[in-house]
Amino acid sequence: MRIKHPRTFHLPWSQGVTSDDKVLTSTEALLSRPVLVTEKMDGENTSLYTTGFHARSIDSRHHPSRDWLAQFHAGFAHDIPVGWRICGENLYARHSLGYTSLPTYFMGFSVWNEHNECLAWDDALEVFACLGITPVPVLMQGQLTEADLRKLAREMDLTQHEGFVVRPLEAFAYDEYATKVGKFVRAGHVQTDKHWSHQAIIPNGLA
Repeated sequence: MRIKHPRTFHLPWSQGVTSDDKVLTSTEALLSRPVLVTEKMDGENTSLYTTGFHARSIDSRHHPSRDWLAQFHAGFAHDIPVGWRICGENLYARHSLGYTSLPTYFMGFSVWNEHNECLAWDDALEVFACLGITPVPVLMQGQLTEADLRKLAREMDLTQHEGFVVRPLEAFAYDEYATKVGKFVRAGHVQTDKHWSHQAIIPNGLA
């Protein structure tokens, strides 16, 4: 069974909120336990299974920007347990930010088991290591406060980075996602009137 990745709510002070977005009313539930803060990469949200993969839309069709990912995924797909999925960013095509020195074109940010539970970050890192997947960059972790997150938002170079995502360090269930995960996105992140997938593909650069 294929499962659509849940929508990530914006943190209350996120700059890039649009009319279609949802915003957390409070960070109390989010910060009630140790959290992980990772860089929000400007790519295509993608879920990998042992039997295939899809973008955020489960019925996403073929697009040339996914050809590299198809080859990459084929190298380890048989090692993904049945019922599990690896979620991450397909960074092959340039979207709003242009990367010049990526370590790879796919970076993982979560692993979900057959019970639709998001694994604890340390467990996810073990899975990534076994499959040869590079995780997204970690910016902060531990028992953080809202002031810590606001400070990080102020100090980020938003000309080079899209923002960040906050999630529990521990495991959590799919139906808890809406209250336990939040994001900060820079203002005016989508700079073009035309969606990236309808334009000529410009590959991002690798290190």
